[in-house]
Amino acid sequence: MWERTLQDLIRGLRANKKDESKFLAQAVDEIRTEVKSKDMEIKAAAVLKLTYVSCYTSVRAALICMDSCIRQLQMMGYDMDWASFHVVEVMSAARVHLKTIGYLAATQSFHQETDVLMLTTNLLKKDLGSRPDEAAVALNGLSHIVTPELARDLSPELIAMLNHSRPHIRKRAILVMFKVFTQYPDILPQSMNRLRERLDDPDPGVVAATINVLCELAHRNPTDYLPLAPQLFHLLTTSSNNWMLIKIIKLFGTLTPYEPRLVKKLQPPITELISTTSAISLLYECVRTCIIGGMLQGHGGNALARTCVTKLAGFLQDADQNLKYIALLAMVNIVPSHPELVAEYQDMILSSVNDEDISIRMRALDLVSAMVSRHNLQPVLQQLLSHLVKSEAVALPSASEALSRFGPSPGAPPARPGILPSQSPAYRLTLAQRILSLGSQDVYENVTDFEWYISVLVDLAYVARANVGAGIREQLVDIAGRVRAVRRYAVQVMAKLLSDDAYLHNASEEGGCPEVLWAAAWICGEYCSELADPHKLLSYLLQQRIVALPADVVAVYLHAAMKVFGSWAAELADRWDDDDLPKVRSVVDDVVERLASFATHPDIEVQERAAELLQLFTFVRADLTAYKPQPRDNAIMYGDASADGFGEPSSTPTSEPRFPKSLYLMKPLFGAYELNAVAPTAHASVPVPEGLDLDAWIVPMPEEPVPAHEGVTDEAPDGKKSKKSKRKDAGKSKRKGKGRAREDDANDEDGEPDEPAHQETAEDRAERERVSALPVLFFACV
Repeated sequence: MWERTLQDLIRGLRANKKDESKFLAQAVDEIRTEVKSKDMEIKAAAVLKLTYVSCYTSVRAALICMDSCIRQLQMMGYDMDWASFHVVEVMSAARVHLKTIGYLAATQSFHQETDVLMLTTNLLKKDLGSRPDEAAVALNGLSHIVTPELARDLSPELIAMLNHSRPHIRKRAILVMFKVFTQYPDILPQSMNRLRERLDDPDPGVVAATINVLCELAHRNPTDYLPLAPQLFHLLTTSSNNWMLIKIIKLFGTLTPYEPRLVKKLQPPITELISTTSAISLLYECVRTCIIGGMLQGHGGNALARTCVTKLAGFLQDADQNLKYIALLAMVNIVPSHPELVAEYQDMILSSVNDEDISIRMRALDLVSAMVSRHNLQPVLQQLLSHLVKSEAVALPSASEALSRFGPSPGAPPARPGILPSQSPAYRLTLAQRILSLGSQDVYENVTDFEWYISVLVDLAYVARANVGAGIREQLVDIAGRVRAVRRYAVQVMAKLLSDDAYLHNASEEGGCPEVLWAAAWICGEYCSELADPHKLLSYLLQQRIVALPADVVAVYLHAAMKVFGSWAAELADRWDDDDLPKVRSVVDDVVERLASFATHPDIEVQERAAELLQLFTFVRADLTAYKPQPRDNAIMYGDASADGFGEPSSTPTSEPRFPKSLYLMKPLFGAYELNAVAPTAHASVPVPEGLDLDAWIVPMPEEPVPAHEGVTDEAPDGKKSKKSKRKDAGKSKRKGKGRAREDDANDEDGEPDEPAHQETAEDRAERERVSALPVLFFACV
């Protein structure tokens, strides 16, 4: 009988690409028959083919061995669990090459729930104690199929194999012990002495394997491995194996936080390694260990930190993107303790912000954020802002263009032009948000010139082309409220922004930041006294084009228009001249005409504000129409906008004022008090008024009346309580009201009257009046 070999199966798969499923189904049927053969060679060949089929996942895949191959096989419809017992049979074969096939199939098909694993315990014990080649195969297979039960039962044999005469067996046994420790941690204390002995093993491979296992185990409980520090330090100073040195340094990085004395001991050898080694991986691991181990502190740590930063700066200039990335990543961890060292390479770091690799750009942003201070905030923000400005530079090559450099393919489509990194919407959003966070860090702690920062926020609104308008709005309003000295400049800049037709046109587009116009209108309205020509701004606040803006922005525009007009009108009244009357009438007529279109706005908030303003300005227009200029001798000096009420004169009135009274109508509604910033905890600084007890009741709780003889009950002549009397009293209590109940209590059976009512004294009356006045005082404080 002729059997299909593994090579024949592979050729068949390649020849039947169009009908692969049918061919695989036929091959599995043949394997089911062959695996039952009494000939171990045929059985092993069938298991090998089945293992290959279980790992074959696509037409173009050749041989893919991974832990999830069983799940992949079941997804294809080929369940290999039925062959588990046959795999165990091949594992028990006498010939090594057949045994190897069995163990290979077990590593690909067995899992924690495989029921035949219990049958492999004695088989593994036998193979572990057999010839070195069979022991090596068994160790390799055990590392993949070990379970808690197998780890417990085979741990004595594995511990004994740590002293095997063959170095490659000792090395495999050490590596298998790691899997055993993870499945059965109770065996770790018993094997620790053997692992310590392997650190002095004459074979470098065994020592390297031991270091590798210890490095992984130390992450779980570092304190248990501190006694190994002397041996590890000896290996650090004597070994020339870079791979093993990396593992030793990683291990020390784990142990150092738990033993601070190691820092001083490790600084000299690590400094020497950083200065002399040419291995990039070893150099980076030394820098990383210095950071996480706290070796950069103190006098010796400063010198070590400078050495580390100098080496990392060299990586930033390297063409290898991986080196740039790890350099930026390490500098992010160094800058909190040594910002002055990292700041020396500020320009080099900022150049990475516009790198073509997104991961490098993000790490560069993290580093820039960490190194910002009062001294370098301005150049850093200017550099970041420049990356958002449109550039006409050559775009980065696309993936197809990059591949075409190594040889164009005949059927490849034409490459499309690439996109500049700064043109990516997601990156622009991240960069703009980072600018806002850097400027407002710790309540603007690093900002020394607020006029400059306001100009940065306005520039960011123009060039961001990202949805950061809400953040810019909050900071503009916050700064204008907090910093009194910058309000005039802020009002000037916001007025220019409101009059910019180009910005208004772009505000309705994606990333147009219309919220900034909200802040501009609010600032100009709240601090309108800083405006040079307030009435000129009214035409921009009430222009018809703002209806395209969000409704909340339009509402603030209308509110600001009322504030600006009120301030301008009151200022005009203070220096009134009858020649100003036509000018005021013209402005009011224009405002009324413009407001009429907003009264039909679809948003209810805008409608309400427009209707209210329209009525106010209609009243003002009527007053201006009815106003007649009067001689100056008959005029009086009316109070300014800060008067307690509208039309309240500052001196004894003798006649009507010489200016229209409606000019003072609006400013008192908004300008009576100045709006200032209040700290979140400012209320704690307000003293409690004398005589006010916040813990006492404002109105005392009424006291419940207590009957004079509550416990006395009617008793019969024989000493027993009378049920009739109890029922009678109960009925009375139900029928009587509270007032009558008190009256009945006063006239009890004994006929003893209550004590006379307490006469109110002068002190009691004063106390009662003070208590009754507390609610008024409370609401006045609120």
